[in-house]
Amino acid sequence: MKKPLLYIIGFGIILVIIASTIVYKEVEKHNGIISVYGNVDVRQVDLGFRVFGRVTELRYEEGDWVKKGDLVALMEKKPYTDQVVEAKANIASIEASLANEERMLKRRTELIDSKSVSQEDLETVYANYRVLQANLEQAQASLAIAEKNLVDTEVYAPTEGTILTRIREPGSVVQPGEAVYTLSIASPVWIRAFINERELGLVYPGMSAEIHTDTPGGRVYTGTVGFISPVSEFTPKTVETTQLRTDLVYRIRVYADNPDLGLRQGMPVTVKMKSGSLPQPPAEAMVAKSDESTSEELPKEATPEVAQDSKLRPAAENQKGKGVCKTRDSSMRSAGGKNGANLDELRSVNYE
Repeated sequence: MKKPLLYIIGFGIILVIIASTIVYKEVEKHNGIISVYGNVDVRQVDLGFRVFGRVTELRYEEGDWVKKGDLVALMEKKPYTDQVVEAKANIASIEASLANEERMLKRRTELIDSKSVSQEDLETVYANYRVLQANLEQAQASLAIAEKNLVDTEVYAPTEGTILTRIREPGSVVQPGEAVYTLSIASPVWIRAFINERELGLVYPGMSAEIHTDTPGGRVYTGTVGFISPVSEFTPKTVETTQLRTDLVYRIRVYADNPDLGLRQGMPVTVKMKSGSLPQPPAEAMVAKSDESTSEELPKEATPEVAQDSKLRPAAENQKGKGVCKTRDSSMRSAGGKNGANLDELRSVNYE
């Protein structure tokens, strides 16, 4: 007797829970509240060196807060300072050769009129002068590259955030672009959620939203709808039950205000939006559209023939259904030349 009684009580509790959920959903619908469920998304940045070398210093640990512009990692500088010195010495050497070649070119130019030097010697000196000019430009570009490589031996935080992962340690030899830190940036923070097709028309970009976490008595965050996917998809299996996985939904992104950094990557949240009238286009746009349609219907300039035709056309169209114009016109044509002289007069009459 006890087991059947327990079964009945358990079944009754389940029915009560289901009924309460249905009532709650109906109350929400009645109040115009749209509830969607999703997870917090936070952008992450992989920080690394742009050049090859050995890591000498990593200044932050996992969980540390960094601000924009903070120096977070250093690489061995010696190889790149040597490249800068080498590039500068190469420029100095080319500049000296270029100055000497410029003097030779000037002397030969002065002697060419007196036939003291041949035209071939002058052209050879000029060609050497142009080659040295090109070599100087190349050396200056090499110096700029060497100086940029030297600057890239330091890594700075691109924005404020939290060090999520410390991937390498001092002494590691890293390749260009290889990450040494992963930074979780503080802003923007958004909610990735999904809405069904029936409620899609009630949501629009810029719509206000409330974001609730699962923490009892926790803070309610505010946000706005920033993106609605134009493409439908099946509900992700990690979001809904097996019955709802086959329903087509649309992904939305709600940008959240996160002043206390309480929203963290992956947190499940509930987003509630109050449905209302959809936003109307600005009054200026409506006036512009009205002016555009008016200008299309009524041309600015019309010839007398067009104006006369536009006056006659409404009357003819009004009588077309009754067959008056058509009958009179056909009767006059059947009459032949006898009544042909009066055809224009009949056409100018307004048959109303």
